[in-house]
Amino acid sequence: MFQALVLDKGADGQAVAVVKEMDDAALPPGNVTVAVEYSTLNYKDGLCLSPSGGGLVRTYPHVGGVDFAGTVEASEDDRYKPGDKVVLTGWRVGEVHWGGYATRARVKADWLVPLPAGLTTRAAMAVGTAGLTSMLAVLALEDHGLEPAAGEVLVTGAAGGVGSTAVAILAHLGYQVAAVTGRPETEAYLRDLGASRIVPRADLAETVKRPLEAETWAGCIDAVGGAMLARVLGQMKYGASVAAVGLAGGSGLPASVIPFLLRGVNLLGIDSVMKPFAARQRAWARVATDLPMDKLEAMIQPAPLADVPMLAAAILKGEVKGRVVVDVSA
Repeated sequence: MFQALVLDKGADGQAVAVVKEMDDAALPPGNVTVAVEYSTLNYKDGLCLSPSGGGLVRTYPHVGGVDFAGTVEASEDDRYKPGDKVVLTGWRVGEVHWGGYATRARVKADWLVPLPAGLTTRAAMAVGTAGLTSMLAVLALEDHGLEPAAGEVLVTGAAGGVGSTAVAILAHLGYQVAAVTGRPETEAYLRDLGASRIVPRADLAETVKRPLEAETWAGCIDAVGGAMLARVLGQMKYGASVAAVGLAGGSGLPASVIPFLLRGVNLLGIDSVMKPFAARQRAWARVATDLPMDKLEAMIQPAPLADVPMLAAAILKGEVKGRVVVDVSA
């Protein structure tokens, strides 16, 4: 038996999540069984746990949780053996396949990554998909020539999970970080993570009036998209890059091609869901060395499994700061 947060539809057709005991026979197919220790909460988890399943959950009952970390209990794959510490993010786990909101999970070995030395399973879930995405964005910017001497790097949606981790990583690497937030109460938090400047969201919320503005940012990690991304593109320095990681501000891009043509700006799409194994390993290795653990600890909001539905509703409203780490056995 194992404990899980099970999402199921009621008589009214609306899905409700309840913590209950499940039989091991209910676990989905897979060649590695993991004793899950910690999971986390992402925006996508909030969607999956909404009454409609967010358009992501197709079959019920369902166990969400797009990330988890724990210890291998059994493996039919030579790459893993009982006792190995592993982490999983992406691969539509928690959406199509049962995920980490349970004390046991069964998945494909291809979806796992060995936990890097120096990271605990709890720390790995403070990182989670959000932190992995942040590191993939930093790596993409570096691969396109970004270095600390180039100037300020902008992080939009800075108080969220992706943004918080991006601020901490960039500051640790020696970059000057300008953090965008619409919540003034998060300013001290962002400065503690290493932000050297706070940019009110209203300063970038205005619709684009000119395709090119003053060259301001040497790089950008954008978690907002929409009109804000369009505005930022016109403020990038010549040859600079924007790593696009989210769409909290909308999926449309009301932008001009002029920044690309006249300033050679690069717009880099960052995907962490289907990222190949080697790229994941590279990113997790850099997380272990370049994300300061004291800053990571400051982002953590601990939560038991029973609190996840409430927190899932809050994250959809933009009311969650930093990283929720779920102790699935609590």
